Amino acid sequence: MPDRSPTRRQFVGGGLAALLAAPFVAQLAAPAKARAQGRVGARRLVVVFTPNGTVHRHWRPVPRGGGFELAPGSILEPLAPVRDDLVVLDGVDYVGVSNHEGGMAAMLTGGAGGATQGASIDQYVAGVIGGDDRFPSLEIGVQTSAWGGSTQTRMSYRRAGEMVPPEDDPAALYRRLFGAARAAGGDPATPDRALLRRRSVIDHVRRELRALSRRLPSEERPKLDAHLASLRQMETSLSADPGLGRAGCPPAAPDLRGHLDNDRFPHVGEAQMDLLVAALACGQTRVTSLQWAHTIAPQVFSWTGTGEGHHALSHMADENVEGVRQFVAAERWFSAQMLALIEKLKALPEPGGEGTLFDHTLVVWAKEMGDSRLHDCQSVPWVLTGGASGALRRGRYVRLDHAPHQKLLVSICRLMGLDNPTFGDPSHGTGPLAEVVG
Repeated sequence: MPDRSPTRRQFVGGGLAALLAAPFVAQLAAPAKARAQGRVGARRLVVVFTPNGTVHRHWRPVPRGGGFELAPGSILEPLAPVRDDLVVLDGVDYVGVSNHEGGMAAMLTGGAGGATQGASIDQYVAGVIGGDDRFPSLEIGVQTSAWGGSTQTRMSYRRAGEMVPPEDDPAALYRRLFGAARAAGGDPATPDRALLRRRSVIDHVRRELRALSRRLPSEERPKLDAHLASLRQMETSLSADPGLGRAGCPPAAPDLRGHLDNDRFPHVGEAQMDLLVAALACGQTRVTSLQWAHTIAPQVFSWTGTGEGHHALSHMADENVEGVRQFVAAERWFSAQMLALIEKLKALPEPGGEGTLFDHTLVVWAKEMGDSRLHDCQSVPWVLTGGASGALRRGRYVRLDHAPHQKLLVSICRLMGLDNPTFGDPSHGTGPLAEVVG
């Protein structure tokens, strides 16, 4: 009997159907993800990235008794009003990688290999908890794409080699979340022609894939069925009510032009943070990320009084006192943005529950490098915050001894109520960090 399995040429020749089937093709050899039954942990995950490492002596908190202080003038000092909500992690290493590119690729993935197959932590968690949401995950950026898509500019991966690009344009993000009619001030009852066309395309692709299913070996059909289900989820996201029954949904559309202009960086960031919080509050998603720029970020933080690009400032040696001062000022600005995000989450009630959005969210702040001058990936700064539905014990400065960050990624999964024993390359570490989840 002839082999009727589809060939690569047949997939390539299948046009749009092949394009939308690509995730299915990649899944043919992929084991199922471990899923936590009766999950108890944070209801939501927010991942934040800021670039170019740090200068440790200006970043490290000061231990005081059983707690810590954020020294005056230090990078983290703007977070002093929420100090008791923080877990500051010192001594986390990205084992076996160095420099911007290596650190960026490993930061959220833990490296290739292992059961997670190169997926980033946001995408892995979304695969477990986001299946019923309009958007299983939502990737938001601030000037991330001027250099295109590469390991220097992308941090989210569905699996090894499959990048998930963030949306840099607040207006486009608003349209995606709340509909073109609302973005344009139109009648919400008026059908969106673009959305109707997209649904029509999905219907066409689904018919092609069903025909393909008849030619597949029986053991491969369940995997294609899973992909058809994902297309159904995509279709649902196009037609679902974007949380409009909830108070404050939708928010006002951002009135922002020139989102790629250097001096608009703070305004774009504020708009994107507002939309991130609105997406959570309106029930659009439970997993989202905010990527400020990208590794080797060239933005000039003129609003903090700096005159050189952020990356250039990150190289300033200690002897260049003014250069280091300007870098610290830029980093303090990022800390102030984290404070703003925390306050936005605290300002909104938990939909249908007690407390606030902050109380039931885990927020992770990560970087791609440790010492910005040495370009190493040792003692990379990480900060965890959010109530995490009671899973995170906050108000701590945790000093680790070269802990592999694969164990930190497992710890984040634990805080989300997942039970996977490894994340990324298991040869560098398995299980969680007791100092984080204990």
